Amino acid sequence: MAKVTLITHTPEPDRLVAAAARLCYSRSAADKLLQELTPEKTGDFLRMLKTVGHESPFEHASFTFAIEGVSRTLLAQITRHRIASFSVRSQRYVSERDFGFVTPRAIEDNPEAQKAFEKAMESAGEAYSAIADILSKSYETEGMEKSAARKKAGEDARFVLPGSCETQMLVTMNARSLTGFFKQRCCARAQWEIRAVADEMLRLCRSAAPLIFEGAGPACLKGPCPEGKMTCGKIEEVRGRYR
Repeated sequence: MAKVTLITHTPEPDRLVAAAARLCYSRSAADKLLQELTPEKTGDFLRMLKTVGHESPFEHASFTFAIEGVSRTLLAQITRHRIASFSVRSQRYVSERDFGFVTPRAIEDNPEAQKAFEKAMESAGEAYSAIADILSKSYETEGMEKSAARKKAGEDARFVLPGSCETQMLVTMNARSLTGFFKQRCCARAQWEIRAVADEMLRLCRSAAPLIFEGAGPACLKGPCPEGKMTCGKIEEVRGRYR
């Protein structure tokens, strides 16, 4: 099961973003602008920014998450988002013998599918170990030191690992990027695993910066569904959930 933790974020992100925006229209020093920002003024200013579409000040606030117990399939999706920074556990340098894996709910709920899935995971694990052992011995025969041979063997043995293989990562995004991320990945049509991660990230962000992320969520919260004919057809249900 995915675990999402907000490790750190910019101090007082709401006030900082409001001050950054005010700086564009004021001759006052930055520290004075911060001092003058009451909670009420901060809220009013941030809502104004969203209304007029002045989004660049939101890039000054960043948030770093630890995401664990997710699949490499999720990794392929989340790393498409920019601007963001990622640090991911390497399959090249970290052995995946006895690897953990993520099982989709639909498979868990179907005994026949579950049996086939577990068999596939077992087969992948056996193939990984066999290939790693064969290559490692070959490299040692060529004179490579044992630990180096094992690491090098893992480079190619990992090619048999499934997309369900568990991984962990640190992800840092600024508030502007996160808002765009939530528009796409909190959508009911997003893949279930990344949607669950996005929902938890949004919950943590709203707690840390309630004004910045006020109204954040799928795109249909503020207008018609952008999915067109592919809409989930549950716009009011979705709006009710996120509001």
